[in-house]
Amino acid sequence: MGRESVKRSIAQTLEDARRVPLNGGYSFESLSATIIDRLQAGVFESLVPVVNATGILLHTNLGRAPLAPAALAAIERIGASYSNVEYDLERGERGSRYGRAVSLLASLTGAESALVVNNCAAAVLLVLDTFARGRDVIVARSQLIEIGGGFRLPDVLERTGARLVEAGATNKIYLEDYERALSAHTALLMRAHPSNYAITGFTAEPHPKELVELGRRTGIPVIEDLGSGALCDLAQYGLARERTVQEAVADGIDLVTFSGDKLMGGPQAGIVVGSAALIARLRANPLLRALRVDKLTLAALTETLRIWAAPARHKELPLYAMLSASLDELRERAGAFVKAVEGAEIIETTSYAGGGSLPQSALPSLGVAVRPPGGATAAATRLRKNDRPVIARIEDGRLILDLRTIAPSEDTVAIAALKAL
Repeated sequence: MGRESVKRSIAQTLEDARRVPLNGGYSFESLSATIIDRLQAGVFESLVPVVNATGILLHTNLGRAPLAPAALAAIERIGASYSNVEYDLERGERGSRYGRAVSLLASLTGAESALVVNNCAAAVLLVLDTFARGRDVIVARSQLIEIGGGFRLPDVLERTGARLVEAGATNKIYLEDYERALSAHTALLMRAHPSNYAITGFTAEPHPKELVELGRRTGIPVIEDLGSGALCDLAQYGLARERTVQEAVADGIDLVTFSGDKLMGGPQAGIVVGSAALIARLRANPLLRALRVDKLTLAALTETLRIWAAPARHKELPLYAMLSASLDELRERAGAFVKAVEGAEIIETTSYAGGGSLPQSALPSLGVAVRPPGGATAAATRLRKNDRPVIARIEDGRLILDLRTIAPSEDTVAIAALKAL
């Protein structure tokens, strides 16, 4: 950890000991142990890989989607050398950093063009700043979302200088509500995906195609923030059906924004697809320079998109490998835990998509439960201090490890951590 870090840890430990005297004094051994604990805590202050045993597949606090091996190999390959990130090899001159990803996104989604920025919030920010500064954006009351970290759509609108115009009621909105909200100052009609909540019961909203038709009649672009960014029908994985990017494009939405690191299973990125003319205006906004992605993100994103282009490869994405795992496969793996760890038992449990996506989707899963000596809370703390931290959950006084979010290659690490308890 470096000489200065060790010296600082020693100095802090001795200062604490002088400030809080101990009857009988401190031993060399106790002071040394405290110093080593401080240094160990310093290791965990940096980014380290952890075992996600929570059952939340897209766990925002744990980095959302793990990357596919091909994406990781691309990062290593491009990061280890110079690259043609903004260089056209054919013409021998400056090129576009987005070209490779744009062509893949266009073919995957059916859009005319695309753009990539550093996250979905940035994509929304760029769209609003480009088209709605000082003008009105009409949004249904039911879609005035707040997502993690206090990101609120009304606040983003205000930050870009756009004016929010609410339409309809919380549970019901009709096309007539949008029409009444129109004015000479209207810049955009906006749809926003309720990524982490659902309104059910006495509800209504116009079909997206109706909104697009209204936009065409009035000359006002329609934009849609899909958030999680599904590129396939998730029902095949036992999840609730989700509107896909392809469907939004086919409905005629002018600009669609979505995330790269949620249901797409790639690196953190914000993606905009849609009209070539409107994308060109986004590219001309000077704000894009502050929101652009680096070569490593582009390398991982491009490989992830290539996987999406070949349906037979989808299970190369760890997220979809987890979604595809059968209960029989999980039970077989759980048997190894029970065999190795005294007192462990297999339980039925539930996994969730997480990551601000699919708020009502749950997946049946299997977990391993233990009642460790000293209690579940103390055991969970010890697991977090493992050489490879294991993040579990506590239910009814038991420590539970959900097998769906533990990669098979991590089983030996999780078993060893449980045995150490």
